[in-house]
Amino acid sequence: MVEQNANMALSIANYGYVLQTGQVVLHGSAASLRDNEMMQQAYLGEMKSRPAAVGAGGD
Repeated sequence: MVEQNANMALSIANYGYVLQTGQVVLHGSAASLRDNEMMQQAYLGEMKSRPAAVGAGGD
């Protein structure tokens, strides 16, 4: 299956492959992909901590 909705796809898949510009950049069980920090930030819309805003230092 090819699917843009990573959350939905990983909820029904056993194994997955992540492609970027036609190259496999990550693969593994659905559980390991859901737990992967890069997947969470890039494809699942989850961030454990937010980066500081640029220019927020009051300079």
